[in-house]
Amino acid sequence: MTAESASSATIASSATSALLAIGNKVRSVRKEKGMTLAQLSDITGLSPAIVSQIERGLANPSFTTLSQLAYGLDLSVGKFFTGQEPAKSPVVRKADRRNLKGITKKSVGEAVYELLTPDRNGGLEAQWIVTPPGHDTSDTPFTHSGEEFGIILSGRKDVFLDGVCYTLEQGDTITYSSEIPHWYKNSYEEVCVAIWVNAPHAW
Repeated sequence: MTAESASSATIASSATSALLAIGNKVRSVRKEKGMTLAQLSDITGLSPAIVSQIERGLANPSFTTLSQLAYGLDLSVGKFFTGQEPAKSPVVRKADRRNLKGITKKSVGEAVYELLTPDRNGGLEAQWIVTPPGHDTSDTPFTHSGEEFGIILSGRKDVFLDGVCYTLEQGDTITYSSEIPHWYKNSYEEVCVAIWVNAPHAW
């Protein structure tokens, strides 16, 4: 390999790394804000396909496109070019749990949904869920890819899988495919506290 070809390869590699870094930043911020590709597309005027390609590092966005993305994500364009951010702590303190209520469906009502994992970028997401008596999501069943696991810490909860009801009490666990239509009810007089794990994350 000549010096010239080696230099070209280095430049190409750097460009690829830069595009991947931009894509990762777009995807990370979008997920942190609880936005879908379609929602970001609507705000920016970019097609979902283009946004997806950018997130995967497969497109070379113009400055105008980056400006549109920055607007949609409420960032400055310069944020796409900042260096590697410091590694986040693997520990999530109780006081620092992120409230997911603004991300989950409206049907959660007065339920508490808090993130137990450091962020929503990994393949695994754990939630602390507190549902009051009367909590009911049957009007908007959940269906998405992945798998779920739940454990009841206190109280009781009815978990419906394609219409079949499973009543869980303290210490009971359940595992199921998220592709099965599922919803939840607390038909009892006490608050239910549970931990739910989604892989990959559900929202």
